[in-house]
Amino acid sequence: MQHYLFSFSLLLLFLHCTNTLSQSPASAPVAAPAQAPRHQPSRRPHSSPPPPGPVDVIQILLKAGHFTAFVRLIKATHVDTQLTSQLNSSTDGITIFAPTDTAFSNLRAGAVGSLNDREKVAFVQFHILPRFLSTSDFQTLSNPVMTLAGADSRYPMTISTTDSSVNISTGLTKTSLANTVYTDKQVAIYEIDKVLLPKYLFPPAAAPAPANPAESPEIPKDVSGAISSVLHYKGVVIIGVGFVAATILSL
Repeated sequence: MQHYLFSFSLLLLFLHCTNTLSQSPASAPVAAPAQAPRHQPSRRPHSSPPPPGPVDVIQILLKAGHFTAFVRLIKATHVDTQLTSQLNSSTDGITIFAPTDTAFSNLRAGAVGSLNDREKVAFVQFHILPRFLSTSDFQTLSNPVMTLAGADSRYPMTISTTDSSVNISTGLTKTSLANTVYTDKQVAIYEIDKVLLPKYLFPPAAAPAPANPAESPEIPKDVSGAISSVLHYKGVVIIGVGFVAATILSL
């Protein structure tokens, strides 16, 4: 019986080994090829274009073609920088009264050149109001009008309107708006045909003193105290003072 069990055990062991050897080793799982990362365009946040800067007053005047002298003064005094700062820092806008080249040519020779640097700045500023004014706004304007040069007694400006015109007075200059050069609800540029002269910078010349009236010459008296004589000399009537008559008679 034991021999039988031993033989049966050997048979089971043989069958187990045969079955193990006949099985092929399990293949390792094949890794799926790695996919290249899909390129996705970078998404930038949507940004609106920057707001436009203030208008270039100098270019507007140059484009108009007949404000060369005024532009030259604005740049020489650096008032253009002040205008840019005014427009960037305030929503009030500006109004410019621009004299034409003809207006400057009608000034007396050396009038502007006689001013010092500080006075030239004030002179240019006197042509600029620190707020935007449409033509209809002038009708409700209060006088005196403030300019960039100030509103005191040194730089007086009054503006009045009629049905057809806007009139400007400085005490020395009287003119009116001749044309609208530019307007965009922030900047208004108006053409004027005279340069605005404040009395503080251009005091009127003193009137010459009246000449003394000519004095009547005194009639000399002769030593005898006679005032006049009526003489007849060779048929001629001679009227004169005593010493003249006596001289004639002695001839």
